[in-house]
Amino acid sequence: MSSFTTTDGTRLFYKDWGTGQPILFAHGWPLSSDAWDQQMLFFSQNGYRVIAHDRRSHGRSDQTFDGNNMDQYADDLSELIEALDLRDLVLVGHSTGGGEVAHYIGRHGTARIAKVVLVGAVPPLMLQTDANPAGTPLSVFDGIRQGTAKNRSQFFFDLTVPFYGFNRDGVESNDGLRENFRRIGLQGGIKGQYDCIHEFSEIDYTQDLRRIDKPTLIIHGDDDQIVPIEASAHRAADIVPNATLKIYAGGSHGLAETEADRFNADVLAFIGG
Repeated sequence: MSSFTTTDGTRLFYKDWGTGQPILFAHGWPLSSDAWDQQMLFFSQNGYRVIAHDRRSHGRSDQTFDGNNMDQYADDLSELIEALDLRDLVLVGHSTGGGEVAHYIGRHGTARIAKVVLVGAVPPLMLQTDANPAGTPLSVFDGIRQGTAKNRSQFFFDLTVPFYGFNRDGVESNDGLRENFRRIGLQGGIKGQYDCIHEFSEIDYTQDLRRIDKPTLIIHGDDDQIVPIEASAHRAADIVPNATLKIYAGGSHGLAETEADRFNADVLAFIGG
């Protein structure tokens, strides 16, 4: 296992495989780098160096009581990128990881970055407000907090149904994916995961998106039940200069796993283009 220690003394787990142009994958909530298994294998077999970390309080990284906020996540990412001296880097962020990628750029710039991929990503803002009427009501996030605090194992397992679209006609459930999601989620620390709900739901990443000045691919399912497309990908594509938006018809929030072959091919073409 590889790990490094941040300047505030937190040990972060990461994977670093292969050689070539580096691709760094940032995972969603409440998961870890294991959620990127199909991408890590595919891109490492196709001539790329692949890196994925467990965000603090997620996966195998230290479970911190404080510091579970997007400023710290972005700074942790910056420290990892600098520790590995990654350059000409492709940043890929899913869901909360999309916020992490955007906020990293907002705080640290794009000097080391070549391209950006956002998939099912939360930016610019998930929360429903007067200025963001297509967003998700605060009551939904309060429910996520309650489920996490009171019955985390069952809540994570139940969450997999809308996450992967298993409640849709014609979509076959996958018990292995569901159990794996719960396994990964329960590796993380409850305090950090609880704190992180605020970070993916109530933080406005608009200014971070405006600082992305590298080629950007935004991939989103039009049936994403976790991060609805109207308040996320459609708005992000209008904010990020010269972004390319690719919509997966019927695609779920977990499309990088359920439609991995298509997703991998699209990202590969974008990186090589």
